[in-house]
Amino acid sequence: MEDIRSLKRRHLIYYLDVFNNKNNELLGKLVDITTRGIKLVSRLPVPIDKDYSLRLTFPEGYFRSRDLTFDARSIWSSNDINPDFYDTGFEVINLDREGRKIIRRLIELVGFNDSNSHVSVS
Repeated sequence: MEDIRSLKRRHLIYYLDVFNNKNNELLGKLVDITTRGIKLVSRLPVPIDKDYSLRLTFPEGYFRSRDLTFDARSIWSSNDINPDFYDTGFEVINLDREGRKIIRRLIELVGFNDSNSHVSVS
């Protein structure tokens, strides 16, 4: 099946913590992001086809708030290149305008500088 992606994934220079907002459990580290999806790396597999309330924690001093809470659905999971870890892809659900703005700003501030990349406004 062909992978159709409308937004280029952006890798960050920091692996930010992502928590399950319902129980404050660390789900994993954010490794790439768009306004429509995220990819986490974690020590334990994350169940797929499940909705989550996620909380992304920012480095201190970047934004007024230290975190962003949003809903997402786990849509795929596989072993990481390192067999001790798992990768999980999430589709972001119902991210409001302010949340999209914060993610775009996060990419600008801590994303790898890729001259071929383009982040479209969605």
